[in-house]
Amino acid sequence: MPSKQKQIQLVSRPVGMPKDDDFLYKEIEVPQPSKGEILVKTLYLSVDPYMRGRMSDAKSYVEPFALNEPLAGGVVGEVAQSQSEHFKKGDFIVGMLPWQEYSIASEKEIRSISPDPSLLSAHLSVLGLTGLTAYFGLLDIGQPKEGETVVVSGAAGAVGSIVGQIAKIKGARVVGIAGSEEKVHYLKDTLGFDEAINYKETNDMQAALKEACPNGIDVYFENVGGEIGDAAISLLNKHGRVPVCGAISSYNKTEMDLGPRVQSKLIKTSSLMKGFVVNDYNDRFKEGATQLGQWLSEGKLQYEETITEGIDNVTDAFLGLFEGKNLGKQLVKVAEPTK
Repeated sequence: MPSKQKQIQLVSRPVGMPKDDDFLYKEIEVPQPSKGEILVKTLYLSVDPYMRGRMSDAKSYVEPFALNEPLAGGVVGEVAQSQSEHFKKGDFIVGMLPWQEYSIASEKEIRSISPDPSLLSAHLSVLGLTGLTAYFGLLDIGQPKEGETVVVSGAAGAVGSIVGQIAKIKGARVVGIAGSEEKVHYLKDTLGFDEAINYKETNDMQAALKEACPNGIDVYFENVGGEIGDAAISLLNKHGRVPVCGAISSYNKTEMDLGPRVQSKLIKTSSLMKGFVVNDYNDRFKEGATQLGQWLSEGKLQYEETITEGIDNVTDAFLGLFEGKNLGKQLVKVAEPTK
């Protein structure tokens, strides 16, 4: 067991796109667990777009990260030491923990996961909050019906790729929006989307969507916002539904993000537009995880992970999210499980 470890702190609040100087890699002591606590060895860290919002001090649905303290997110780890009756050394766990190599966790902060080495990282993607976000956002708000058209922005990302596949399971026609030809081919050839649009090669997003969706749009799953969202909302059918999961196009803007007003469009089509966060569904997580696990075991769901190696590269992996460098879920592999 090492005596020292690396920790990543937020030392200044970013203006626009975060910079390297906003973060500090600091060497700290490896702590020791007290009664009821566990020392967790970090194996995988999750980096997610929503974390950009927590780096500012604006009021939001979750507390901002504190300055000169470690950032935190989803972690898959291994119990290195235990003072808990519920966990033993060598158990694998998942929880929301700091960006560092070893963390102290209470019994209530973490839960056990399968020791299957092929599925460890999946508990931060398809079997974790990512999959649950797709599951509840699409099925509870979007409610796709057989034969309807579902459009997903950020479709090759962690949430969007699962959304599109669930929509296909429900019998919908699915159109994805992504940012490269590689991602377009992945959506169509690997995940079975009916159509896909490379927004970076499209001068008129509304025209491209209209061509891809000749019968209009029944469900638009919003991950991106901006002009893509404007175009999709303009093509909603009567009683369309818009689950609003994210708006990554605006996260690093320093000025107000202005666009067409949507009220008249929603009125004319009697459409529903509803924002949500996955924690709205805390009491139904078991339901969602069980169904996602079943679809995965049946081969109905596929998932992709972009895994960056090493804790020294966590901030690079995070910043890459805003340049669309990831395919599927972006993770950082910090360490190997103990042999």
